[in-house]
Amino acid sequence: MERRDFLKTATAASVSVAIPTIAQTGQPAATPVKRPESPDMLYRELGTTGERVSAIGMGGHHIGRQKESAESIQLIHAGIDRGITFLDNCWDYNDGISEVRMGQALRNGYRQKVFLMTKMDGRTADEYNRQLEQSLGRLQTDMIDLVQFHEIIRFEDPDRIFAPGGAIEAAIAAKKAGKIRYIGFTGHKDPAVHLRMLEVAQKHSFHFDTVQMPINVMDAHFRSFEKEVMPVALKQGIGVLAMKTFGDPYILKSNTVQPIEALHYGLTQPVSVVITGIDNTQILDQAVEAARTFKPLDQAQITALLARTATAAAEGKYELFKTTSHYDGTAQNPKWLG
Repeated sequence: MERRDFLKTATAASVSVAIPTIAQTGQPAATPVKRPESPDMLYRELGTTGERVSAIGMGGHHIGRQKESAESIQLIHAGIDRGITFLDNCWDYNDGISEVRMGQALRNGYRQKVFLMTKMDGRTADEYNRQLEQSLGRLQTDMIDLVQFHEIIRFEDPDRIFAPGGAIEAAIAAKKAGKIRYIGFTGHKDPAVHLRMLEVAQKHSFHFDTVQMPINVMDAHFRSFEKEVMPVALKQGIGVLAMKTFGDPYILKSNTVQPIEALHYGLTQPVSVVITGIDNTQILDQAVEAARTFKPLDQAQITALLARTATAAAEGKYELFKTTSHYDGTAQNPKWLG
């Protein structure tokens, strides 16, 4: 099924854009929202936005993997009830099913308890607008807290997004219209591409609120986002969202690290959120336990952990998102880019 045909009720009129240059517009400041917090969960500042969010984020892709929607909804509710306030998603996850189920779960007062994030694949303003309207419909909301440009994995992606008629124009217009509150970007392929995105944004006087990247016990050894991108983002006041903690799940299959210590490593980094895939109650228990028992690893513990993973990590064979096209959804479906 074509995504443009999926959930036709979500196709509303696009946000109109008539922006001469990005630098001339500036960005309206969003007002931080206070949400309930649980004593069993960690909470952190989201960059320089003023928002406080749970340090554990619920990954959206895994939410669409259950056979029945009721199971997904129950899992989302359980995560929120246990203190998770940061919800991840994407326009293309599971043919839109992930957003649909999350939207169903956020009825009856749950929407007000969470910081909702999703991602757009569109590189043009028109395609971004089309995807955003579908996401708003699926998520059953008139405002998404954070929308990120998804899969910045090619060196030309920043140039397409910031070109005249590019997706950045639509994002800024959507923010001004109150449809989104913050703007970020994601990617998993190469830290050089992330740095290129930050460089192009600066040339256009644009400040990202967040950036999502792989942060894990193997990344430090191979094409390291932690070493190359994170310091730049932090210097610019951009909130860092960590992903690929388990390498989905190849890092765990290397038998060099246990799940809780992998999560503790991610939480020890100066990140706002560690986004982890949660597709059943046991994995939810594991994530909440990691937050409850977290104490920052000291330098000796970090050194020992990285020494343990060094050989396995050397060629990136357990970080398939960097070394193969398996996770490159937009490469396999270039029409999503527009």
